[in-house]
Amino acid sequence: MLVSQNLDGIDGYIRVTHGRPSPAGGASCTEISTLYVQPRHHGRGIGRRLLQAWLQLCRSNGWDAPWLASNSENSRAISFYLGNGFEHAGLTSFRIGGEEYANDVLQYSSL
Repeated sequence: MLVSQNLDGIDGYIRVTHGRPSPAGGASCTEISTLYVQPRHHGRGIGRRLLQAWLQLCRSNGWDAPWLASNSENSRAISFYLGNGFEHAGLTSFRIGGEEYANDVLQYSSL
């Protein structure tokens, strides 16, 4: 986990899990399980810097290019990832209680 903070507190964080295969198949076992930036800090490049820092750590550790799942209705997040080197890899679903939600699986193009 990497955290971005300032004098007032935490701006955002990214959490990566190594050893978790992509539901879309492929060779990657490195998942970006969470990338969160507080709404008041959106548009400041914090998410991009957190993502780039983790990609560099993946390279340094010899890990696979990461994948992630994003709610299919979250067009803002999907656009962010597509604009930062990810590509559509497939679809999966996320179940909460009795409800199922479509998720896009995105794969980083290459380390």
